[in-house]
Amino acid sequence: MTYKIIPAVFFLLFSATTSKLYFTSSVKTQKKEIASTLNSSLDSNVESIYNNLNSNQFNLPNLESFKEALKGYNSLKEKGLIQKNILTLVDFSLSSNTKRLWVIDLDSNTILFHSLVAHGRNTGEEYANSFSNTNSSYKSSLGFYLTGEVYNGKHGMSLKLDGLEKGVNDNARQRGVVMHSADYVSNNFIKQNKRLGRSQGCPAIPEELLKGIVSTIKNKSCFFIYHPSRISKSSSPLFS
Repeated sequence: MTYKIIPAVFFLLFSATTSKLYFTSSVKTQKKEIASTLNSSLDSNVESIYNNLNSNQFNLPNLESFKEALKGYNSLKEKGLIQKNILTLVDFSLSSNTKRLWVIDLDSNTILFHSLVAHGRNTGEEYANSFSNTNSSYKSSLGFYLTGEVYNGKHGMSLKLDGLEKGVNDNARQRGVVMHSADYVSNNFIKQNKRLGRSQGCPAIPEELLKGIVSTIKNKSCFFIYHPSRISKSSSPLFS
């Protein structure tokens, strides 16, 4: 009698194990499908917002950089870190001879400012291609920041920036990486030197736009510096 029971027990154990493996595999598949659906839905929503942007007669940012910026903005919003529905996007994949900074009001879906912006002197010549979070590197740092307080420093009116990504830009305040104006951020400088001037790592902007931009984005709005060498959704702790 015993020899008949043993195979039956093995059969039941095998069936249970197989069912468990099938269930686990099925759950993983369903999770992947749900994640894929959510990502597709998010991408669709971002594209809808992008397609309905009021350009205000400015050029639109590239869709890819806007997607990354808006995803990070939404993540910061969910964490309760943002106090203004203002998004500043800097696209360092573009030539410094072009306007590559956008300030966007997400309440009205309107581009408020479109400006030249400098990168660090050791980040590259016309194009930005090397980045650092290290003191005295004179390089720009990528990623997401919160705008801080306004103060008067050696460059006059300036805006503090707090980097939110560990090892990427979290030394910004310690490094003195701030938004300020500079005379080398101008079309005249480009004409004379064939490229925009460079900073010591700060996102410097034209003197005539400083007051308007700083007044709009100060005090805990989202500030994002994009480059395709580092895609936020796969490497930023904001998306973990």
